[in-house]
Amino acid sequence: MLGPVLTLATFAVLGPMLGGASTLSLRLVLLADLVYVLVLATLVLGTIARMIAARRAQSAGSRLHLRLTGVFALIALLPTVTVAVFAAITINVGLEGWFSDRVRNVVGASLAAAEAYEDEQRQDLETDAEALAAFLYAATGGSFFTTDGEMRQILAQGQAQVQRGLREAYVIDGSGEIRARGERSYLFDYEEPTQDQLQSARAGETVVIEDWDLNEFRALVGLRGVGDRYLYVTRAVDGEILSLLDDTQQTVRLYQQLENERGRILFEFGLLYLGFAVILILASIWLGLWFAERLSQPVGRLAGAAQRVGAGDLDVRVREEDGDDEIAMLGRLFNQMTRQLKAQRDTLMANTAQIERRRRLFDSVLSSVTAGVVGLDAKGRVTFVNRSAERLLRLDRGQGQSTPLSVAVPEFGKLFERLRSTKAEVAQEEIRVTREGKLESLLVRMATRRAEDGKLEGYVVAFDDVTDLVAAQRMAAWGDVARRIAHEIKNPLTPIQLSAERIQRKFRKVAGDDAGALEQMTGVIVRQTNDLRRIVDEFSKFARMPEPERRRHDLTALVRDAVTLQQAGREDVSITADLPEEGTPADLDATMIGQALTNLIKNAAEATDSLQEKGAPEDYRPEVRVCMETGEGQALITVSDNGVGLPEDRARLFEPYVTTRDKGTGLGLPIVKKIIEEHGGTLVLTDAEPFGEGQHRGARAEIRLPVAEPTGN
Repeated sequence: MLGPVLTLATFAVLGPMLGGASTLSLRLVLLADLVYVLVLATLVLGTIARMIAARRAQSAGSRLHLRLTGVFALIALLPTVTVAVFAAITINVGLEGWFSDRVRNVVGASLAAAEAYEDEQRQDLETDAEALAAFLYAATGGSFFTTDGEMRQILAQGQAQVQRGLREAYVIDGSGEIRARGERSYLFDYEEPTQDQLQSARAGETVVIEDWDLNEFRALVGLRGVGDRYLYVTRAVDGEILSLLDDTQQTVRLYQQLENERGRILFEFGLLYLGFAVILILASIWLGLWFAERLSQPVGRLAGAAQRVGAGDLDVRVREEDGDDEIAMLGRLFNQMTRQLKAQRDTLMANTAQIERRRRLFDSVLSSVTAGVVGLDAKGRVTFVNRSAERLLRLDRGQGQSTPLSVAVPEFGKLFERLRSTKAEVAQEEIRVTREGKLESLLVRMATRRAEDGKLEGYVVAFDDVTDLVAAQRMAAWGDVARRIAHEIKNPLTPIQLSAERIQRKFRKVAGDDAGALEQMTGVIVRQTNDLRRIVDEFSKFARMPEPERRRHDLTALVRDAVTLQQAGREDVSITADLPEEGTPADLDATMIGQALTNLIKNAAEATDSLQEKGAPEDYRPEVRVCMETGEGQALITVSDNGVGLPEDRARLFEPYVTTRDKGTGLGLPIVKKIIEEHGGTLVLTDAEPFGEGQHRGARAEIRLPVAEPTGN
């Protein structure tokens, strides 16, 4: 509002063609204009700087604000620039019309006519005044003693003889006092000349005095021969013509001034227009900024609030504008929407929390049970695996998810296909699986899972590790078999051996030439009887494993003794030991542990013999390494070799009567395992690391036994 007001005030005070540029009011208005422009320019630039900063900061509504401001500024600039172009063209065309040759000639002719009239009046007055002065001189004869009365009569006669007529005629002295008056020359019409004019007349000059106010010209001429006397005459002139002369002269001077200052006028007009344009443009831009801000702020707040809603903040609210327009309605509807969304989300979160609590309870229950549980969808793809299933099947977390059961656990495939093909509700079977070289027996039970309407939703697979149970049953069965075999075979072995030896002694002489064959046959009977007795003894040991008599012993010393014993018995095999220097107290049966260690070291040395029988490399050196480490209340004893290694079905090595050697009974490892387990330890068979780069990978036995805390001195 202030911009247009200042523009009108400036135009009103400035006047046309800068006529009042020196007035105090103009200076005050121009100062107000300058202050207004500076303040408004500062506000506009500050607002634009904030807009650019907001745009760079990607704040909500900044793009719309900047775009609206640009549109308003363009709308303000386009008409202003257009009007400026047309105004400049119009002013230039108007000035061209003012300063054309025709106007210049008319102005010149008017000035010339006015000046000719003035010159004519001046010359006529001068001629008449000089002629009357000559008449007075001639009539008086140049006598110095002519009286004023005589001078008056002569003046009247001479005034009548002047053809163009004089309005007034006076004879005055050097002080300006009237000495004689002519016809119709009244005292009240007398205008006393100045001393400068009298001085010029005294010097012999005819002085013409122009009196525009009284519409008359007066002439002052010095009289000769009569002393200090002057002729002072007046003639009436046309005042309008003389006024026209003044106006014409002023107009011509103004015209010439304007013509000389034509470029300056155009510049000043352009500068004036530029100032008005700057005021109006700044006012328009400020108004556009204000309107754009009023328009973009609600939209920006809505955009920012929408971003926060998109980020999950449903507590955000926008300020509701007054009014019934679309923007105010949009703010109210947005707040209503966020309230509804928050209420719905709270309800959903409550339901989700309840579902999550049930799921965690379900997962906790399933994860805590010892049995493995696998959930399948209707197509037989794995959807859930509990911790026990991951442990039993050696599955990594997430492995097998969304994959068919036959791919995740191939051993379960046949039972699952049987369940699907027979359309039964439940299927059960004992299945053996091998994981990491360990054979495990799993009792697997599969059942269908249906919805309330009877539609098939999926399947549930539950299984449990019954390896120890099966092994215990098998060991019990083999123990019973061993006792029966030992009872049935051991009793006749001694009579058979004694009978064979007796036959050999009694019939050696009678046999004659067949004595050698008889001795050979009876020797075979005796040797086989001894072998059967050894086997029966092992059966008896396996069947009647005594309870360990636990006492405090040094486990390190027991391991060292077992290594020393085998080093002495197998000099062809390099047997080394890496044992702790200090003792390791443990509560155990030294005889049984010594028997187990000796058996393991002996088996490791025999494994190197098996590799040599199959064909070892030329640079092969049989080696057995025994290592012992202690920590966390237990001892780890490892027996590694570079022999033939473990077979593929290594899990069966702990089963009775399973052996990889021709002369083995298959009871050594089961007895060792049983001894270790009776002492609360574990025995695991794995592949040994190569003893050198590119060398053969043998077997490794790992024994873990609990040890006692060392007692202080």
